[in-house]
Amino acid sequence: MGRATLIGFSAVAMWALLALFTDASGAVPPFLLSAITFAIGTLVGLVARLFMPAPARREKIPPQVWIIGIGGLFGYHFFYFTALRNAPAVDASLIAYLWPLLIVLGSALMPGERLRWNHIAGALLGLAGTFLIVTKGGGLAFESRYLFGYAMAGACAFLWSGYSLLSRRFAAVPTSIVTWFCAATSALSLVCHLALEQTVLPSGASQWLAVLGLGLMPVGAAFYAWDYGVKRGNIQVLGAASYAAPLLSTLVLVVAGFAEPTLNIIAACVLITSGAVLAAKSLLFGKGAAARRRAEA
Repeated sequence: MGRATLIGFSAVAMWALLALFTDASGAVPPFLLSAITFAIGTLVGLVARLFMPAPARREKIPPQVWIIGIGGLFGYHFFYFTALRNAPAVDASLIAYLWPLLIVLGSALMPGERLRWNHIAGALLGLAGTFLIVTKGGGLAFESRYLFGYAMAGACAFLWSGYSLLSRRFAAVPTSIVTWFCAATSALSLVCHLALEQTVLPSGASQWLAVLGLGLMPVGAAFYAWDYGVKRGNIQVLGAASYAAPLLSTLVLVVAGFAEPTLNIIAACVLITSGAVLAAKSLLFGKGAAARRRAEA
């Protein structure tokens, strides 16, 4: 698998820590937590710039890139938090997690991309595995009174898949721009916190360490890795492999003692792993796979 695709998948691995760190961060309200962690994520980008070679010349960033970047990062979290306030968490999470499938399907519209049957089948297997993880085998019970929350969760899926696909159209824009997307998301989250929430700060060193962990990885380095991956890696494989995030998150909670291993987890592991391998079939085993790996290395 190409280096850029692996870097993109490292974001999925980091997002697997989101539930553990969020649970350990205490009762901090979501928009305040978003404001703090995205501020830390901004610092991640600023520190990384110290070790990057200065560009030969500064490229002008198109206005639409700012709209796509800030709309993607802040918009996703705004609509996700709104969905959780207006619909059951299980239903909202599963609807929001349609974004990997939308990335795989939407990639067919991207220049130079070709959607194959194995990409679609792999994404659907991943969606089935995610269903087992999110619902814990209990199924869903959609109700009309939660329609607004469902719509907000759907907006999450379309926003993040749109952000990922459109970022690929601006592959020439350096990943360092994510620094300012994080900064804007932090500022807008703070505004939402002041307008909608009561302030509850982390208490104790362990909760502050959890917040720091969130800002450094799932809400920090992960967004830089994802940007690099979707711009330079195999976006269909990344879309299908993204369904590993809820599985990995559950496995992390099991290892940490916050959840119990079940048959559903084993079945989800088989489905999601099979889906990811199937989606990456041509990249891993097809003719010219070695040549592609050398080209992306």
